[in-house]
Amino acid sequence: MGLREGVFLTKLQDLINWGRKGALWPLAFATACCGIEMMAAAASRYDFDRFGVIFRNTPRQCDLLIMCGTISRKMAPIIKRLWDQMPDPKWAIAIGSCAISGNIFQTYSTLRGLDCIVPVDVYVPGCAPKPEAFYEALIMLQEKIKRDKPIVVGGEE
Repeated sequence: MGLREGVFLTKLQDLINWGRKGALWPLAFATACCGIEMMAAAASRYDFDRFGVIFRNTPRQCDLLIMCGTISRKMAPIIKRLWDQMPDPKWAIAIGSCAISGNIFQTYSTLRGLDCIVPVDVYVPGCAPKPEAFYEALIMLQEKIKRDKPIVVGGEE
């Protein structure tokens, strides 16, 4: 017997990141037509569940915010409050031109993107992006989570 049989060597942080990337629990916040495409991506034909993505209804159980659609200035504090209620570590995806830049709604009542209120990890451009683009964003986020390093407060890594 040697190290060849039944031994798995890794760093603890790599194991934690592996678990995190395979069990994302998103909070979906849809305000416009991109939400329809997100629902299609989560339905049985495309099936987000096979990636370990289980949609939740409360921010206290979520680690991923998926923002679809236009963000009005009145909704910005609510989105920020939901973000603050999510436990760390947490990530955000902005889906569609409206959530990224405000698109054609460059008015006094709309925000110029989700990144004005929360840090965004992945952007999915389009109006409205297809469900396949949601998959690509999810895979990109999983790769980012896999590479994440812990933040050490008051010291070096």
